[in-house]
Amino acid sequence: MEGFIFEKLNVYQKALILSIDVCKISSDFPIKYKRIQDQLIGAIISIPLNIAEGNGRRTPKDKINFYKIARSSSFECIPLLDICYALKLIDAAQKNNIRIEISTISKMLSGLMKFHRVE
Repeated sequence: MEGFIFEKLNVYQKALILSIDVCKISSDFPIKYKRIQDQLIGAIISIPLNIAEGNGRRTPKDKINFYKIARSSSFECIPLLDICYALKLIDAAQKNNIRIEISTISKMLSGLMKFHRVE
């Protein structure tokens, strides 16, 4: 079975792996933190979803718009990680590793946006 073009993008692959990892980590959050869990999962899975949707768009402007949404979702994860760490839902190593991956992904998304920019 032939795949979709976006599945070959390194940024998509990294975002997908990170999303799965964060979903697994947050599955252990106590029920009283369900809102934080839902918000974190929503933000993290929005990244690969918007990369895929943007890649399927025809015009550079439309592609860039979805890549911007994906990057914004990555930024949304940062304060959520800080909250999770402060509440002892994640440890320092988890927080730092996720932040590093988010930073890498957001830089890759910026590169995709520059690639598709039309002057």
